[in-house]
Amino acid sequence: MDSAGSAGIDLIVPMKRPAEGKSRLRGAVVPGRHPDLVLALAYDTLAAATSADGVRRVLVVAADPASVAELTELGVEIVTEPSRGGLNAALRHGEELLRRDTPSGLVGALQADLPALRTEDLTAALAEAAGRRAFVADRQGTGTTLLLAGAGRRLEPRFGEGSARAHTDSGATPLTIAAESLRADVDTADDLAHVRTLGAGKRTSTLLGTPCVAM
Repeated sequence: MDSAGSAGIDLIVPMKRPAEGKSRLRGAVVPGRHPDLVLALAYDTLAAATSADGVRRVLVVAADPASVAELTELGVEIVTEPSRGGLNAALRHGEELLRRDTPSGLVGALQADLPALRTEDLTAALAEAAGRRAFVADRQGTGTTLLLAGAGRRLEPRFGEGSARAHTDSGATPLTIAAESLRADVDTADDLAHVRTLGAGKRTSTLLGTPCVAM
């Protein structure tokens, strides 16, 4: 990540408890390893994000910080999410904390389930956004994997079903860059099979017993 004193974007990454997250992925690994899979997806996502040019800080807003504490070895910060309000409230909370330190800084929200993420794809998306409020849709074109606040603007997250349309309707610009690894979020077994063809990061690959291709 860029040093704390340099210009760049601060990313907020929401995290459920690993044991409770990714319910549609249950059965992809033996039941006892499901939390390990959820944590592996996040670990590989954050390993790439923290290495991307233009990323200054990464703040994980977690339902249970103790359950994801090992993520701090990647250089991320972890705070507790609000007790109510769901995903969008967690992102607004993270934004509020970041803006206390850098009121006019650039802020973005990144999903924690992008285990094939390549640093160059994230870097390219940040460059295309060029300080605008913008987002990257998932490969199906309906969800959102990355939302960026424009310079001097609020993040205004609208995650949930149909978030790509909701973010467009709220004035965010859909980015056109291919960035296949940035669009490959993992919600289902089919999504997991897709990222395996792209090449997942080391943690996910080790858990699934597949070669690691992503850098």
